[in-house]
Amino acid sequence: KSTIADILAPMLMAKGKKVTVLDGDVVRTHLSKGLSFSKEDRITNIIRIGFVASEIAKHNGVALCALISPYVAARDEARSMVGDGNFIEVFVDTPIEVCRQRDVKGLYEQAMRGKIKSFTGIDHDYEPPQSPEICIRAAEMTAEESARRIMGVLEEKGFIAKKATVEQEYKNTGATSAIKN
Repeated sequence: KSTIADILAPMLMAKGKKVTVLDGDVVRTHLSKGLSFSKEDRITNIIRIGFVASEIAKHNGVALCALISPYVAARDEARSMVGDGNFIEVFVDTPIEVCRQRDVKGLYEQAMRGKIKSFTGIDHDYEPPQSPEICIRAAEMTAEESARRIMGVLEEKGFIAKKATVEQEYKNTGATSAIKN
């Protein structure tokens, strides 16, 4: 999630968007410092992030929230704060085995051994979204491909301008052609 967001952010900035990445690990050390990983605290964490994202959106910014949001109700609350028309849910569907392979911190291994409790996907539930706007199957594509797919969907849905053709760019300059047949 974080890698995709880090690739996607400059792509959106190149389109003139003001982008803020809200990474779950970073948010937990500041905005949500002191919260546990209980269900109630996880919901509080997501609602806090939803509030920050809504403030960013109010000021014409884009908030990329790269985090584990295990509960449908918390995601729905975040959607209502941001506004349904400004909220795009991206479900990064990743099998546990792929998560373990990509885990540079070794957290999945520790959770599998029981050294970390309340770990999402191991001993803590995850409620998959029923109808996310975008579903990324992380085992089937790279982070770069995932970011490009998200950009494509954002273009299709009108959240960002589609790539202009050379002809469209030429017309937008107001120039006239001096070539005669």
